[in-house]
Amino acid sequence: MDGLPIRRVIEHVISGSLRIPAFQRGFVWDAERVAFLMDSIYKGYPFGAAILWRTKEQLKTERALGPFTLPDRQPEYPIDYVLDGQQRLTSVFGVFQTEIPADGDTSWTNIYFDMEASENFQDSRFVALDPQEADLDRYFPIGTFFDVLGYRDATKALDAQKASLIDSVQATFKEAQIPIQYIETDNRAKVAIVFERVNRMGVELDVFQLLSAWTWSEDFDLQNKFTELADDLKPFGFESVGDDTNLLLRCCAAVVKHDVSPGALVSMDGSEVRDRFSEVENGIKGAIDFLRNNFNIESLDNLPYSALIVPLSVFFAVSQGKSVKLSTSQRETLIRWVWRACFSRRFSAGVIRNLNRDIEEAQKLRTLGKSALAQINVSIDTSFFSEQFSVRTTNTKTFVMLLAHSRPLSYVSGQPISLASVLQNYNRNEFHHLYPQAFLKKLEYVAPEINRLANFVFMSSQDNKTLGGVAPSIYRGRMDSVAVPKILERSLCPASLFDDDFETFIEDRSQMLVDVAKRLIGS
Repeated sequence: MDGLPIRRVIEHVISGSLRIPAFQRGFVWDAERVAFLMDSIYKGYPFGAAILWRTKEQLKTERALGPFTLPDRQPEYPIDYVLDGQQRLTSVFGVFQTEIPADGDTSWTNIYFDMEASENFQDSRFVALDPQEADLDRYFPIGTFFDVLGYRDATKALDAQKASLIDSVQATFKEAQIPIQYIETDNRAKVAIVFERVNRMGVELDVFQLLSAWTWSEDFDLQNKFTELADDLKPFGFESVGDDTNLLLRCCAAVVKHDVSPGALVSMDGSEVRDRFSEVENGIKGAIDFLRNNFNIESLDNLPYSALIVPLSVFFAVSQGKSVKLSTSQRETLIRWVWRACFSRRFSAGVIRNLNRDIEEAQKLRTLGKSALAQINVSIDTSFFSEQFSVRTTNTKTFVMLLAHSRPLSYVSGQPISLASVLQNYNRNEFHHLYPQAFLKKLEYVAPEINRLANFVFMSSQDNKTLGGVAPSIYRGRMDSVAVPKILERSLCPASLFDDDFETFIEDRSQMLVDVAKRLIGS
């Protein structure tokens, strides 16, 4: 097994000799997992080898490296395509490279070394922080390690002891090797088998993304169809659906075969998909329209699971020129199914099995008018809203859906919030604490307690600045007094917010959120 120094990884990506094939899924790691990888590298712990396919030919379609659009450079052959380890390599590249600007969320790249934490085998000394909140006397930005000028600037204010510590940490990363295993072949069938075996414990459909790119393109340019569909969805904020080959192939299999298992998908041929692609398109568009109108979903990133689109696409799949007339009963069943799927974390495990069951029931709902689609076991209690807020997690996205469903108001003016603009640019800056961090830190609360879901609300940065980091009883005077009851109602927030008793407030709000969730799931 070979190894690549981090600097070489960065150089290979920028030069175009290390690439991400289109059949790979996108970058999905959150900041906490990236920080954990950095700790493993620092401590010399095993974190798995990346598997690279070395070939003399260039694939027609490639994927960006996370949020980084790579330069269009003609590489020297052979090219190394990432078959396994994309998340690790993207994390390393994103944290340490300084040349390529990002086109998307890069909050996960802001990783810091805690200079004051004790050194031990278990606890990580690497943390993800908002640069505006990072105390540079304690936290050092490791993204400067391979940037001479940036590193010099970041270390100049450190005392001798901390500077020496950081020099040793930097040296560790400069010497670190990313384990690499190469497969050198131009035989695509062999690569497909390797890729299938690597992903057997992951998302089963990934290997068939590979087959779609290699086999169907001869008869039917599926990738072009996906691109055209993305262009159609762009005005509605869902153009990223066209980049999610995994999702689109599942929608194809669901509509054509009513089955998304590997066997069903591989049995399709290009002509079958081509002949029914208008149904697939109409199904996906109908699914997205339904989600936008009933859940205020404004982009694919808002969905707790993109897989929700698959059974919905089956329900709305009709031939060109036709439309699905949705009855009140059908609409209520679909809405209840979406909420139950989200709160039960339905597509976190057993994805193929659960999708096939829901596809069958969605088809029954459309043809018979009723089905068992929404009959999913789910139990919700206040612990759900004690989870940490992170815009990438399923629980947070479900929580945000719950807030959006109540059509929230500005916490200062009481005017409606423009959810379309907020949710299409989905990021942490649109959500703030009801009990401000500064206020709670004075009471010696720590981050996991402060950042519970129940302490968050839709709030613009401007409103957050206006209210300030003071007790709720104080910032209440900065709100529109007439609108306060309606503001609380629309944000699913109890009046105990203004009692300045954080624990009681968390209990009250969590229970209020549970009660609303139970009504939505029909419990």
